[in-house]
Amino acid sequence: MSAPEPAENGAQQLLVVIDPVAGRTDGESVRIARDVLSGSASVKLCFPEGPEELARALARRGNRRPVLVGDDRALLRMVALLHRERELASGALSLVPIGASVELACSLGVPAGAVAAARAVLDGAVRRLDLLVDDSDGVVLGDLRIPALPARGSGGTDRMDRIDRTDRADGGSGSGSGGTETGAGVVPAAALMWHTCRSLVRTLVRPVPQALAAHTHRLRVEADGVLLSDLDEPVEGVTVRSRAGRAEVVIRRCASAEPVTASALSVTVSGADFRYRADARVTGPVRTRTWTLRPGAWGLMLPSGAGAGAGTGPLAG
Repeated sequence: MSAPEPAENGAQQLLVVIDPVAGRTDGESVRIARDVLSGSASVKLCFPEGPEELARALARRGNRRPVLVGDDRALLRMVALLHRERELASGALSLVPIGASVELACSLGVPAGAVAAARAVLDGAVRRLDLLVDDSDGVVLGDLRIPALPARGSGGTDRMDRIDRTDRADGGSGSGSGGTETGAGVVPAAALMWHTCRSLVRTLVRPVPQALAAHTHRLRVEADGVLLSDLDEPVEGVTVRSRAGRAEVVIRRCASAEPVTASALSVTVSGADFRYRADARVTGPVRTRTWTLRPGAWGLMLPSGAGAGAGTGPLAG
């Protein structure tokens, strides 16, 4: 990614990529960001409808600095794409966080408001940020959690919703053996039996209270080749995040109130099939995966003088 060059009139040259989700979520904030950027820079707008269009736009951007108007998922897609093209290290990204979820962007130091974020694009400074890269060429900008926590709404509630929908679909027929037809308000005997069974199932699959739940996992965790936890030591979970040029590893063991912590450049986790959550994405199941920290691997435009966020490196000029 080449360094941006000023246009003939002295204005910055920007390729403003507007993610479709941002436009559908908050079109007014998108318009405000466009107006602020267009008022002080030479702007070329791009509205990609998929990863192929995004890749083509970035490949043809020339000297224009890419500016993403989108949420955390859009940021992850762009960073992953530039990483695969091996163009992350040679320039800087800019971001105006608009969309369904912007927690990751804000944790990196990007202002939440459209005007403030657009001003940071124009007047900010580049901060070099660390990157976790796994052995399948996936990237992690924020936190990595092993195993992945279940998504909201999963478990017994969803199962019962499916049962309820099936019950409503089947109950609409009003016919079946064993039913009584003495009046319109009489419930068929089969439906009564199904209702009783459904109530029993609801009781059996109701989620266990959090205080009583004890989910354990057999994972082998190594940091820079040093064994931190083996398969014979059940753990509740593992968290990996970048901290000032190192990967911080936290292992929560079931038998100990104090977590095991370590600092390393490479982390390997193996064991039975496990899923992991990298930023907003869940991946797996896998048997083994290694993450390697690359300090200062990518640059992000942040407000001048902003403090370092999670996983940041030294401020670049």
